[in-house]
Formats: sequence, C-alpha cells, structure tokens
Amino acid sequence: MKRLSADDPRSAAVTTRVSRSDGGGGADPGPSVRGAIIRFAVAGLVALAVLAVAGGLVLRQLSEDEAVDDARRLATLAGRGVVEPRFTDAALDGRPAALAALDRAVQERVLSEDVVRVKIWAPDGTIVYSDEPRLIGRRYPLGADELEALGAGVTDAELSDLAKPENAFERDEGSLLEVYLPIRTPQGRPALFELYQRQGAIDASGRRLLVAVAPVVLGSLLLLWLIQLPLAWSSARRLRDGLREREQLLEAALESSSVERRRVAADLHDGPVQSLAGLSYSLAAAAERAPADTDPATVRALEEGADAAREGIRRLRAAVVEINPGRLHDEGLSAAVADLAGALRERGVAVEIDVPADLAVAPATEQLLYRAAGEALRNVADHADAKRVSLSVSTGDGRARLRVADDGRGFDPGTRARRREEGHLGLALVEDLAVHLGGSAEVRSSPGEGTVVELEVPA
Repeated sequence: MKRLSADDPRSAAVTTRVSRSDGGGGADPGPSVRGAIIRFAVAGLVALAVLAVAGGLVLRQLSEDEAVDDARRLATLAGRGVVEPRFTDAALDGRPAALAALDRAVQERVLSEDVVRVKIWAPDGTIVYSDEPRLIGRRYPLGADELEALGAGVTDAELSDLAKPENAFERDEGSLLEVYLPIRTPQGRPALFELYQRQGAIDASGRRLLVAVAPVVLGSLLLLWLIQLPLAWSSARRLRDGLREREQLLEAALESSSVERRRVAADLHDGPVQSLAGLSYSLAAAAERAPADTDPATVRALEEGADAAREGIRRLRAAVVEINPGRLHDEGLSAAVADLAGALRERGVAVEIDVPADLAVAPATEQLLYRAAGEALRNVADHADAKRVSLSVSTGDGRARLRVADDGRGFDPGTRARRREEGHLGLALVEDLAVHLGGSAEVRSSPGEGTVVELEVPA
C-alpha cells in the first residue's frame, strides 16, 4: 500500500491544516481580553516610543532652524535698527569721531554675553569698523556668500570659520555663528554688517523651544494612546463574545444534528427497512410457490425483485448505522469503524483497521473520531478509486490521533476548493469540530499519490 508521510515531498501538492495553537483541552473559552489589551498596550507604547524619537529628531531640527532664524532677526534688528542709523559716510571713510559715535552705540546696545563681535565691511573687503580696534583698516577678500548678501540685499548666516585670518581675535570665544546683512549710509553707499553670536546661545534657544513644544506633542500622543485603550478593550470583548456565541451555536447545531440523526435512523429502521423486508419475503415466497406452468421470465422478475429489495435493505441499514452508530455506544469505536468499512470491502477495497478495543476517550472525542473516520472513508468510496485503505487510532500524552490513508487518485488544491463550493462540507465541518475541541486536522494529497487525513484532539 502506498503510504504518504509528512516528510514525503510528494505530499506537498495539497496540505490543508487547521489547528488551535493554545494546546488546551476541551472547548476553547475564547481569546483573553486581558492578554489582547496587554498586547495592544505594549504595541501602542512601542509605536509611541518610535513616534517620540522620530518626532524628537524633527522637533530638534525645527528648533535649531528656529534658533538660527532668531539669530538672523537679532542681527537684522541690530544692523538696521541700531547701527545703520548711525553709520555715516564719515564712518565708512574711517573718520575717528564718526567711528567713536558708532562704537558707543554698538557697545551699549548690540554687544552682550551672547554677541561677541561686530564688524562692518566696505565692498572692497576693508573692515571699516569693529568693536575690536585692531581689525579696523585691515583688508581681507570677501567670500562668495558675503558678496552675494551684499549684492542681493539678503541676510545670511553660517558657522564661523575661525581658521580664517579675519577671525583671529574670535578664536578664544568657542564656536560662533556669524550673521551678515547689507546696510547703507544716508547717501546710499553700501557696506556689509556682520554680527558674531555664540553657538551655545543658539543651541540653548533651540533647546528652550524643544522643551516647550515636546511635552505638548508627547502628551497628545499619550492621550491618543490612552483613549484607544478602552476602545480596544470594547472591541476585544465583542470579539470574544462573538466567538463564544459562535461556539455555542456550533454546539447547539451538533446537538440538534445528533437528535435529528437519531430520529431519521429510527424512521428508516421502522419504516422503509421493514417495508422492504416484507417485500423481499413476499417476492421470494411468490417465486418459490409459482405454479410449474408460470412463465420463467415472471419467476426471474420475482427473484430479481426480492434481490433488489434485499440490496435496498442492506444499503438502508448501512445508512442507519452511519447516521446513528448504535455499535459506537454499545461496543466501542473499533466495532463501529468496522461497520463503516463494510461498504468499501464489499467493493473489493482492502481495508486495514487498527483501533484498540479498549480505547478510552471522552464521548465527544469518540464521536468526533467516528465522524472523521466516516467522512474520510466516504470520500475514499466516492472519489478515490483506491485499492487499499488503512485506518488507525492511537492515544498518548492525553491526545487521541486518527490517521486514514489511501492509495487512490488523490487530488489537487482546486479539486477540494471546488467541492467546498458545491456544498461538500463534511470534512471541513470535522476540521472545525477538531479545532473547537482544542485539536487540529490535516489533509495531505497529491494527484496520483493518494490522500492522508490526520486528526488530533484531546483524548
């Protein structure tokens, strides 16, 4: 007999497995609301942390940009509001009295703990004024940015390059940000105003802005997370209640199905089976008592009718056994499964059954094993065209396991999906029942290589 194992590469064509991963026995009490909320809360905190880090980086960059803008505004206010009104042609020409008046204004209203240097450049690169007197009159080439600011009339800022010779007197001040903008004398002669601020002051301003904004952003995210917790709790409870209701409906459907099967079996046994039995006896007796001169064709018809009635009785009794397996309750699973295999054996299929006679499992488990075996054997009879079938049941570690394997034609994924659409749901229902009891079911098949049905449930 061709047997397929889980490791057989040919079994990979179709493998359908349904299971419940909690490993518990008995009916599933439903998902844990507390566990779901804890997982949601942890995931929310992780997302909150990621958003906080990303938001912090963005806010930090924004705060730094805003601090630089503040430095530009301070330089503009100092250059246009304090220096330019006092910057005359005489100061641009380097006359001492004009420079002295300009210096008093700079010393009193511009320089501070954060502003460490002021320079005014002529277009040719000459420093016409600085609060550092040693720089006045020196000439250095203006850079491209300074020339662009002077020509376009814009305010620009950049980290000061203290290695340049014009910055020799600022090297002891640490990292500086220089901001420059064009100014003009009352007669319209241009010059470049340059102000040096401590980078530490810029950073401190950015940090103050970050500290002011960050609590609002983080608080909003935390509030959103807190608001979602009761919503998640409510959703998880509704999901759990829905699953419990589904399980209750499934149990009610199973109980109703069992009651209806017993009623149908009783009706068949007391009605059609008895009627066919009486008909078969009558036809057989009529054939035996027929006069000698009776047409042979009539006698044969009576005998064939009796045979047909007996075949009908056999089929109905097999159906009654399958619908309501009395031997399952009276003699156990082994005897009941042997009854199920009778139809296959009559067709010439070799059926090997290995079910312990003293099998000790719960009634619900025994019923499920019987139904699964019946569905598997029925599929073999209807679709497999098999020569050999093996059926085994075993127990161990608190679990009961059923395995049915045949050497029939097998099937591909599309075949089972098509049978489901056509309403052939017997095996699918068995799989659902296995999961409901806390077990698993697996169907493996491949065209031309047979089919294996395995089911495992708590014993």
